[in-house]
Amino acid sequence: MKLCIAEKPSVAREIASILGANTKKDGYLEGNGYQVTWTYGHLCTLKEPHDYLPEWKGWNYSSLPIIPARFGIKLIDIDNYKKQFSVIEKLMSTATEVINCGDAGQEGELIQRWVMQKALCKCPVKRLWISSLTEESIREGFNSLKDNSEFQRLYEAGLARAIGDWLLGMNATRIYTLKYGGNRQVLSIGRVQTPTLALIVNRYNEIKNFIPEPYWELKTLYRDVTFSSTKGKYKSEDEAREALKQIEGHEFEVTSVTEKKGTESAPKLFDLTSLQVECNKKFSFSADETLKLIQSLYEKKLTTYPRVDTTFLSEDLYPKMPATLKGLKGYEQLVASLNLSKLPKSKKVFDNAKVTDHHAIIPTGYNNAAMTEPERKVYDLVVRHFIANFYPECKISTTTVIGDVNGVEFKVTGKRILGPGWRTVFEYGVGNKEQGVGNVDSMEEKDDDEGRVLPQFVKGEVGPHTPDLAQKQTSPPKQYTEATLLRAMETAGKLVDNEELRDAMKENGIGRPSTRAAIIETLFKRNYIRKERKSLVPTQTGIDLIATIQFELLKSAELTGQWEKKLRDIEKGSFAASQFIDELKQMVGSVVHEVMKQNPTRRIVEIAPQKQESEKPKRKSTKKVEIKEGAPCPKCGKGVIIKGRTAYGCSLWREGCDWRHPFE
Repeated sequence: MKLCIAEKPSVAREIASILGANTKKDGYLEGNGYQVTWTYGHLCTLKEPHDYLPEWKGWNYSSLPIIPARFGIKLIDIDNYKKQFSVIEKLMSTATEVINCGDAGQEGELIQRWVMQKALCKCPVKRLWISSLTEESIREGFNSLKDNSEFQRLYEAGLARAIGDWLLGMNATRIYTLKYGGNRQVLSIGRVQTPTLALIVNRYNEIKNFIPEPYWELKTLYRDVTFSSTKGKYKSEDEAREALKQIEGHEFEVTSVTEKKGTESAPKLFDLTSLQVECNKKFSFSADETLKLIQSLYEKKLTTYPRVDTTFLSEDLYPKMPATLKGLKGYEQLVASLNLSKLPKSKKVFDNAKVTDHHAIIPTGYNNAAMTEPERKVYDLVVRHFIANFYPECKISTTTVIGDVNGVEFKVTGKRILGPGWRTVFEYGVGNKEQGVGNVDSMEEKDDDEGRVLPQFVKGEVGPHTPDLAQKQTSPPKQYTEATLLRAMETAGKLVDNEELRDAMKENGIGRPSTRAAIIETLFKRNYIRKERKSLVPTQTGIDLIATIQFELLKSAELTGQWEKKLRDIEKGSFAASQFIDELKQMVGSVVHEVMKQNPTRRIVEIAPQKQESEKPKRKSTKKVEIKEGAPCPKCGKGVIIKGRTAYGCSLWREGCDWRHPFE
């Protein structure tokens, strides 16, 4: 009997129905020579300190640094987790072959490998590696199962990441809490969490300490068009007024008119980060909300695997594109304009060199699923970006006019759209245009001058003008929003607008696309940051924590980005996981040693979290919820109550149930 192990019950049911395993059993489905079972995400985890040595349970200086000689895993102590694991263990003991059907990514590989290790799997193991949950994709995947050994490096990278996070989290959190935590305040330190918090705190301090400087701008109005001095900003008022005096009473002469025709390519396909950025800008969805929505669309077979960091498609997908486009119900008018028998095959879309395990997020062409309104918004973005990349480029004309007034030069630039091309996809057809989905302008930071259409100017023409001198002052940088923070995490804190350069820097970004949303949510939960409208602002606790950490490695986004690069190199086989772990062990020892020597002048005391501005007052429930692990979830009734790290929750939280109850 072949045993298939999926990451969650809903995926297991999809796989079982296609394999013909339709007989329901306790914890699995069976039929046609297959048994299909599931995990609930992580069933196993790395052992805790006291699992290695009893004396490591207490938080004291003498036990630090905590570095086990060999790391081990254990079953998470939740009743229904243990019950499901016993089902898997029993099935595995009699299986002739195990098929790993976990999510096709680093975390999915780690989840399944730990379960197989804990269950002492001895039979051959195959890997199902698919990018969507459509019937066609699942059938293709089972027809081309891969040997599990092909994903060994992926597992090693995931294991190195987990061990590295454990080493740094356990040791840095304990030493800083012991040294600086007031009133037993736990100061949580993380390999990605702390540099991310540092980005927000540093930006806050930049703004707080910013001293505005005055400057003057000289402009003039000629033929209802505002021209700006090519000198730019005048830092001296005397110099600015001298220039104004120089042009007063003199006529404006057009000295140059140049027109340059060009093209604009369609917006790139989405990776997870760019989708989260776009949804935050358009709909104010948090990164975590967007991840949940696109994960739901994936599980409904509407879109492909979401936890990806590439905006390209592999070339072998090109022949499938006509069928996918035909299947996009509701977008027939947009698809009708395409020649499906001869679709363009651009390197900006299809490039094997830019695709590793997974391709960009695209629609599957499957439509037989209901969507919530938020899901529909996300789906519409994905579909329109996909269709737009098969449309012609947008033809534009950029006109630059130079003028002169008594030796002072002025300039204006305007842009005209000669042929809309792909822009048609965002301006017409189906979609929720009133909600901004059909408006392409919000996808770009658009310069007012470049966006205007200029009247016809002729070189040598002369006429009156109205000059204007305005005093302004320099502005501080803006607070991070979730959109700009995600971009900063992607580029290790560097300000990068160029898409190609940003793509090249992704290997050095902090965190992975699939974990960045969780990192931001963690900072909220630990009261290190809060929201002011759309802006992310550090709390006093967060500010104090970053000020306390003198060890630069712990809070440098750039150095953390270098660790991420090494983890990717482990996946590629160009760096050893053991070396990464050894480097973390050395660093942990250094951190503990350095902090031990410090003499704290103050303790960090947690300040009660403020209510978010956007929060609406919630009605207090008078119904008392009885907390008993394994009892039915009081919200959905389908899941059971499980114990997490900080609160009780529903076992079906991965499937959308958001019931939580904090520990008393």
